[in-house]
Amino acid sequence: WRRRQWRCRTAPVAVATPRPSSRKYTAGSRRRCSRTPPSSSPTSRSSGSSMLDYNVLGGKCNRGLSVIDSYKTLKGVDVLRKEETFLACTLGWCIEWLQAYFLVLDDIMDNSQTRRGQPCWFRVPQVGLIAVNDGIILRNHISRILQRHFRGKPYYVDLIDLFNEVEFKTASGQLLDLITTHEGEKDLTKYNLNVHRRIVQYKTAYYSFYLPVACALLLSGENLDNFGDVKNILVEMGTYFQVQDDYLDCFGDPESIGKIGTDIEDYKCSWLVVQALEHADESQKGILLENYGKSDPESVAKVKDLYKELDLETAFHKYERESYNKLIADIEAQPSKAVQKVLMSFLEKIYKRQK
Repeated sequence: WRRRQWRCRTAPVAVATPRPSSRKYTAGSRRRCSRTPPSSSPTSRSSGSSMLDYNVLGGKCNRGLSVIDSYKTLKGVDVLRKEETFLACTLGWCIEWLQAYFLVLDDIMDNSQTRRGQPCWFRVPQVGLIAVNDGIILRNHISRILQRHFRGKPYYVDLIDLFNEVEFKTASGQLLDLITTHEGEKDLTKYNLNVHRRIVQYKTAYYSFYLPVACALLLSGENLDNFGDVKNILVEMGTYFQVQDDYLDCFGDPESIGKIGTDIEDYKCSWLVVQALEHADESQKGILLENYGKSDPESVAKVKDLYKELDLETAFHKYERESYNKLIADIEAQPSKAVQKVLMSFLEKIYKRQK
């Protein structure tokens, strides 16, 4: 593949923009870690390259780059050795492959139209439901990459277990989300803070926040069993991040967040609707039951007006402040200063974000 195809095309938002050398190593690691086996036919190499380019590239690479940043912080260095950089980048790309796998299948299940400004993969002519198999291929790339480059490492089995655990939790969260918002079975009485929290933690927090740091810890020779508190903090951070997303979906500036929110139309179990159900009187609940999940502008406007009437903006800012203070206290309680620094870097990048 051409060198330019290996570069992340957009500077990441949630992590520091990598130095030029980081981009070089990131590009090189993806090229090295995912070479097509010699036995593959030219046709399969060509179609596989096209599928990978379409689905893995184009994002911000936040999760993958977080592995490199966290590993540097844990080692206390500004520059990693060449082989250390390669291994960190390889695990970062494995997470990006996992993300692509989730998104390809998620778009099919949600019947989505676009992803990252282009048609969803299954909507590309001549792809269709072949995208299901492509998703499986994306996931299997991870196992092959880990086997090729980490099989001789003492933490190889831990890496396999980690990716398997995170994939299972994410799939469980996706299932809970799907059955909660199942078309034709709309029932707002199923929505509560406990359900919302479970969906968020399993669907988003584990693979977006915990997985990159866990990979960096394993690279550093640490035993993940000794970092249960770190795992809990990162999952809580992921929960806070998703609540922000739910808030911005309704109250954020579409120009800043890069999309027009559709949680109301899509009947999502969002933090806002859960809060509304908890604080609304019977008349206000009637408005929600009548209008939530409808796509016409008038119904959407009624729900948003109710959110404002219930002053959910103030409720969110209170939640944000309390979550931040609790996370700070939990981070400062960690015995390792390096771990504290890793966790603080994550928190600082998402606190009071506007996109």
